[in-house]
Amino acid sequence: MEGIVKLVMLVVFGVLIGCGRCQESTDASSAGVYMVTLKQAPSAFKTAHSFGFPASTSGGANTLENPSYRNITKKGHHFRSRIARVHDSLLRRVLKGEKYLKLYSYHYLINGFAVLVTPKQAQKLSGRKEVANVVPDFSVRTATTHTPQFLGLPQGAWLQEGGYETAGEGVVIGLVDTGIDPTHISFADSLSENNYPVPERFTGVCEVTRDFPSGSCNRKLVGARHFAASAITRGIFNASQDYASPFDGDGHGTHTASIAAGNHGIPVVVAGHHFGNASGMAPRSHIAVYKALYKSFGGFAADVVAAIDQAAQDGVDVISLSITPNRRPPGIATFFNPIDMALLSAFKTGIFVVQAAGNTGPSPKSVSSFSPWIFTVGAAAHDRKYSNSIFLGSNITVTGVGLAPGTDDSYTLVSATDALNDSETPNDEYVNECQDSTSLNQTIVEGNLLICSYSIKFVLGQSTINNAIQTARNLSAAGIVFTMDPFIIGFQLNPVPMSLPGIIIPSANDSKILLQYYNSLLERDPVSKRIIKSGAFACIAGGVEANFSNSAPKIMYYSARGPDPEDNFLQDAEILKPNLAAPGNFIWAAWSSGGTESVEFLGEDFAMMSGTSMAAPHIAGLAALIKQKYPYFSPSAIGSALSTTASLHDKDGGLIMAQRAYANPDLNQSPATLFDMGSGFVNATAALDPGLILDLGYEDYMSFLCGINGSEPVVLNYTGTKCGPAKVNGADLNLPSITIAKLNRSRTIQRTVTNVGGNESYSVGWSAPYGVSMKVTPTHFFIANGEKQVLNVFLNSTMNSSVASFGRIGLFGDKSHAVNIHLSVIVKIAYNMSSSS
Repeated sequence: MEGIVKLVMLVVFGVLIGCGRCQESTDASSAGVYMVTLKQAPSAFKTAHSFGFPASTSGGANTLENPSYRNITKKGHHFRSRIARVHDSLLRRVLKGEKYLKLYSYHYLINGFAVLVTPKQAQKLSGRKEVANVVPDFSVRTATTHTPQFLGLPQGAWLQEGGYETAGEGVVIGLVDTGIDPTHISFADSLSENNYPVPERFTGVCEVTRDFPSGSCNRKLVGARHFAASAITRGIFNASQDYASPFDGDGHGTHTASIAAGNHGIPVVVAGHHFGNASGMAPRSHIAVYKALYKSFGGFAADVVAAIDQAAQDGVDVISLSITPNRRPPGIATFFNPIDMALLSAFKTGIFVVQAAGNTGPSPKSVSSFSPWIFTVGAAAHDRKYSNSIFLGSNITVTGVGLAPGTDDSYTLVSATDALNDSETPNDEYVNECQDSTSLNQTIVEGNLLICSYSIKFVLGQSTINNAIQTARNLSAAGIVFTMDPFIIGFQLNPVPMSLPGIIIPSANDSKILLQYYNSLLERDPVSKRIIKSGAFACIAGGVEANFSNSAPKIMYYSARGPDPEDNFLQDAEILKPNLAAPGNFIWAAWSSGGTESVEFLGEDFAMMSGTSMAAPHIAGLAALIKQKYPYFSPSAIGSALSTTASLHDKDGGLIMAQRAYANPDLNQSPATLFDMGSGFVNATAALDPGLILDLGYEDYMSFLCGINGSEPVVLNYTGTKCGPAKVNGADLNLPSITIAKLNRSRTIQRTVTNVGGNESYSVGWSAPYGVSMKVTPTHFFIANGEKQVLNVFLNSTMNSSVASFGRIGLFGDKSHAVNIHLSVIVKIAYNMSSSS
């Protein structure tokens, strides 16, 4: 394997070399990274086991630590080397006498490679009979103390697995993200005296670098690699900021890893305050990290595909991706892109794949995870929230945010603009942000509440809460109050930790109320306009203690929505997206010691983050619990168990609500639909005892892809397999939901359920989507353990409408199993408008 350091030096000096395959022509000024797929099948589909060797890559100058508990075969190494030589030979023949740089050889899930070439060279490669597909690289981006209790794990799912000390044991979760901080106690393997063996089938390795030294991996963190070759060729990789190792310089990857499988009972202490104890969803599962995203630029598909290929080869059971593409994939269908097709191959090898829906909501068709073999997760608020408030001397209470203590009494309010030193200019645009204590007069500020302005510079990261707090400390202020700049519209602020009494008022209107009160009681010198006396006073309540609400879960405004766009023309796919919703808002989880994604948590061991990035690893961890209990379950069976048992109601028994606007989201909400939350909000305990599951396999998805108009050559290019006569629409896949893009008068759909819960009798009920009449047969059936039952669903349009409507089929067993199959019908045509006129 060529080294990262060597590769960086070569790029810096303007030399394009392909692992010693340097030729002497072709201007590289227009060169780009392309992913090339060959027609020959990859190694995963030629052998029945994982060889356990890393993909050939020119992207890592680091040694590989291979602990004694890992077994890597010479046979695997030989096969990998042979495939890499085939790739090298092809490049030499096609690009003889030209410059190019091969970045990766993919061989486990995909037989292909990533290479830096010009568009003309890419065209040459695409013309070769051995080559199936040539696709330009593209960019990607990144999309818990209380959530185990909210999901009922301690008395439910964990109890079924024997308690938290065994929950998820024997299952390996692979995370493709920004890396991990191996020193965090959430990933230690010495917290329990119980035996903690690494699964023998897992053959991953641990890179060793200066910032990821030998011994970083253990029985908890069983593998760690990084992939950055595509980024390096673009000259945007910053080794001091991004770390050429699995170490997490961002924080995002450490956060998501601990949500999925962090250790149980880890105290969360931030800014000196204790916020409870943290646990991952599957605290006994193992973690393997594949770093392919970076703080300064995000990531690229070529690196992500290499990471996925390696994770599958290593033998992970679950892959979690809290990442989404920066644009909708071009072509005849969104499903045909290198990442989704690599994940289809991962599905074929038995890996359950979870992906964040994206943070581009709440508009329709904003979801950034497209394919039916990927389990797509939206974000919901859970029942814990932190609120703060300030009581003004005018008997007005203003609410705000801030994980801060309160004051013990009322104190005088003083604005930073009225506390300037004589040398400072009063009209300095940003002096009221309180970033520099030398600009302010300590005599005026000391013992008072300092008012600072939260301007656009805070949003951009140019000013920070921590700097303002340090200013208040330096000036011996009693506390700090941030008012929102009126030019910041619709910005949603996460609770921010503060080590002294403080509050942030996120509403510009509420900020105006506080400032009007303050200004109304000011006495100024008539000549200098300097403050003589402030008569305004206030008391900060504090926001360290959590509040709990029964109006949860609730779908967050930023969570990306369906329906699933099939192509760039936004045609509706007959696939339900997202698949499910999970906790994703205000999630406490581990934070990297080098994490810089949120400056407010810099240097802290834990951080509170929000996004579908946080929701996806919740499902990854819960999938590990299902895999532990049902090791024979296919990826589809795991997804079915999660989907058919999901909840449709909040803690009060009301309908789950969805926020509909970025600004004032709680004032703009309505009942969630399937395109907001998929099949509902995850029910962890019920998912471990689903009763019935709906299963399907790789060949079913091949029939689906072949059923897309004009897709046969694309399917051949990506999979090396010709389409057969079997072709199905998305609605006919045996998914745990039914989505119909256009119901033209009538249609019959079938679903096949398999009993995994013991002999049981079921009754069948349904509620039809508006504008549709429906019938399901049989209405009653007995099914033995392991047996299958076909359900026939007859649908008829009763009106013409292009407004989506939703329904449900309920299967109710006499042993208390309840299985829900949800229906979405978008366009309904009951009669032909032109002929009737």
